[in-house]
Amino acid sequence: MKNGILFLIVLVTLISCNQEPEGYTINGTLTGGLEEGTNVFLKRIGDNNQPIEVDTATITDGKFQFKGVSTTPELHYIFVDKIKGYTAVILENGTIDFSAQKDSLGFASIEGTLQNDVFADYLEKSRALSQQARSIQDDLQKATQNGSPEATIIALRDEMQELQEEYKGFELEYIKSHPNALISALLLDRAVASKAIDSEEIKTMYEALSPEIMNSKPGKRVLEGIEKLKKSEEAKKNTSVGAKAPDFSGPNPEGKTIALRDVMGKVTLVDFWAAWCRPCRAENPNVVAVYNKYHEKGLNIVGVSLDRTAEAWKKAIADDRLEWNHISNIAYFDDEIAKLYNVDAIPAAFLLDENGVIVAKNLRGPALEEKVAELLN
Repeated sequence: MKNGILFLIVLVTLISCNQEPEGYTINGTLTGGLEEGTNVFLKRIGDNNQPIEVDTATITDGKFQFKGVSTTPELHYIFVDKIKGYTAVILENGTIDFSAQKDSLGFASIEGTLQNDVFADYLEKSRALSQQARSIQDDLQKATQNGSPEATIIALRDEMQELQEEYKGFELEYIKSHPNALISALLLDRAVASKAIDSEEIKTMYEALSPEIMNSKPGKRVLEGIEKLKKSEEAKKNTSVGAKAPDFSGPNPEGKTIALRDVMGKVTLVDFWAAWCRPCRAENPNVVAVYNKYHEKGLNIVGVSLDRTAEAWKKAIADDRLEWNHISNIAYFDDEIAKLYNVDAIPAAFLLDENGVIVAKNLRGPALEEKVAELLN
C-alpha cells in the first residue's frame, strides 16, 4: 500500500513538472540606491508604434514583481520612473528573473525562460560584433581627422564592409538555427523592412519557424511583409532601366484625371516630389530651367506629388513655378503610383524615351540636361 501511495506522489509530481506554466512572474532586482516606492513600468509597443502601459509595480527593498498571463511570446519593455533607458524582455509564461543596475538598464540580466535565455544569447553575440564595429568606426574617424594615407582609410572602410557582411550572416544563421525563438521572427521582420534579403529567402526561413513563432505578432508581420516585399521587387523590376514604364493616372490640381500615356512627349520626365521635401524643392529650379529650354523641342514632365495636403501641394507648384502636368492622390508614401514605381524615398525621377521606355533614373543637375539633350538630338 505504501508503495502505491509513493507511486502516485511521484506521478503527480512528474505531471505538474511537465505542465505549461499558467502565467508569468517577473522577479526584478534593481541596485544603485533607488528610493522606496519608485514605480517600475511594464510596456509594449502599440499599433501606432507608441508605448502602451501594461502593468505597474513599486520597488521595495530594491525588488519588484510583475504577474500576469501571456497568450503568446511578445517583446515588452521595462522602464523605471525618472531613470533613463529601458530593458527589453520577452513576456512569456514562466518565471523570469531580472536584475540590473539603475544606471545601465540596457545591460540587464534576464533569464529563466526559453525565449529570454535565447534572447540573452543573441544580445551577447550581437554586442560583441557591435563593439568591433565601434572600434573600426573610431579608428576611421581618427584616421580621417589626422590626415592618414588614403590606403589606410580605404582599408578601414573595407574592414567595416566585411564586418557588416559578417553581421548579416550571423543574424541569418541565428534565425535558421533558432526556429522556436521569437528573436528569429523579430530579425526576419527587420530584414523585410530593410529589404536586406529577397522575399523568397525570407519566405523559406519564415516557413521553417515553429507554429507558435509564426503566429506571434512579429511572425504575422513577417508574413504580411513578404507579400509587400514581393510587390516591391516586382515594381523594381518593372521600373528598371530598359523596362517599359508602367502607365498610371490620377487627379491634377483642378481635380481632372490625367494619364501618363496622354501627356508624354518625345522625352518624358516622371518626377516624384513633395512640398515638404527640401531636396526636391532645391532641385526644382534646375528642373524648371531644363523644362523651359527643352519643352518646345519635345520634353514633357509629369510631377507626382507625395504630399499630405492639397493646399501645400498647390502652393509649392505656384511658388516654384512648375508649369507642367501634375498628379497627386494626397496619400504620402501610401500613394499607389509611388508603390507602382517602387518609390520609398524622394526625390525620385524616371526619364522615358518617346516609346515610354525608361532610359535613366534619378538624374539631377547637369546630368539631367545632358541626357535630355542627347535624347532630343
